[in-house]
Amino acid sequence: MTMRRRLPVIVAALALPTALAACSGASPTSSSAPSSAASAGPSSSATASSTATGTGSASALHVYSHTGKNQLTGAAVGAKPQIYVPDTLSNRVDVIDPTTYRVIRSFPVGREPQHVVPSWDLKTLWVNDDKGNDLVPIDARTGKVGRPVPVADPYNLYFTPDGKHALVMAERLRRIDVRDPHTMKLQRSMPVPCYGVNHADYTADGSVMVASCEFSGKLLVIPTTFTKVARVIDLNKTKTPGATDPKMAKHMGGPMAGIRPGASSMPQDVRLTDDGRTFLVADMMRNGVWKVDAKSLRLSGFLHTGKGAHGIYPSRDATRIFVSNRDAGSVSVLDATGARVLKTWPLSKGASPDMGGVTADGTQLWLAGRYDSEVYVIDTATGKLLHRIKVGNGPHGLAVWPQPGRFSLGHTGNMR
Repeated sequence: MTMRRRLPVIVAALALPTALAACSGASPTSSSAPSSAASAGPSSSATASSTATGTGSASALHVYSHTGKNQLTGAAVGAKPQIYVPDTLSNRVDVIDPTTYRVIRSFPVGREPQHVVPSWDLKTLWVNDDKGNDLVPIDARTGKVGRPVPVADPYNLYFTPDGKHALVMAERLRRIDVRDPHTMKLQRSMPVPCYGVNHADYTADGSVMVASCEFSGKLLVIPTTFTKVARVIDLNKTKTPGATDPKMAKHMGGPMAGIRPGASSMPQDVRLTDDGRTFLVADMMRNGVWKVDAKSLRLSGFLHTGKGAHGIYPSRDATRIFVSNRDAGSVSVLDATGARVLKTWPLSKGASPDMGGVTADGTQLWLAGRYDSEVYVIDTATGKLLHRIKVGNGPHGLAVWPQPGRFSLGHTGNMR
């Protein structure tokens, strides 16, 4: 499949008519600043969308204004600094001391722990035992491990911006389960029309979630009432430069072997830019980052980064965005709007940087080495690989804790 086209071709493709319920035919939105009344999202009492009125004007927004250097709040204040590394192959969590860079303990959990997720109120870190069908709570302040809570298929975990609900991304069951954020009791399930629903983020006002479906090559636009999917963005309809051939990808093994027939895209992490204008979506098969206009909720462009683009992390001063390229073994540094690649940091031969997070002081980026039984510690000023720490055989969605911010929207620390 020929994918090597220049960006203007992509833009042209976005204007083509689309199938019903798909929206990849949107026109570019570079001049479409959100027009609704500005709202920086959560109120001072750390509730989010209930008082918001729109996506806000770009000039008034600073989505990550409360996640700057050492801006710890609530339960995160005084929390013991530790790095929690879920190991999908050994069914355990390794805990690293970020001052000695050594694994100081490990504890068993259920089958295939995928991510460690801070709760909305920052009091609990939840280990997502995907095939173990439970969530294991960790006291975020002390690191003490609690009793598992039965939950079906918790591949990933998010929270509504107002903190009233937990959202379990039940990838295998093809649904998003709305649950009590404390007891995890099931409140309702919302089926999704795709395979591999996993990562997500919200508009600045918290009114809409954009979620990725990695095996179908689609994005879901979901109002935060979480009663139905409003729109499906079919990424497969748009060609991009430097993509991996789907037929070749199927034979590469790993997650790529699970792509559905007709899929040529494999969207992963989703993050809103600091100005609130654009969702960035890392794509493991397209080897770069999609851009979705946060007002029109339609595709607005694509930026090539590196093979296996996977995780997305804003710097603590929100002037840069780090994108891990798992198959290339590198990290791309984007400008704050995601418009261009400023530089690329190659790690070392055999590296497979996946999911992780930025330290509270902003000086280090920690990433799991998914296929190399290690964790990487990267200097965020220079890109220098500071440490490679041996861990279990399948490190995945590690959580750096504590992290700045008033509340957590989920994943490994999508803070606002």
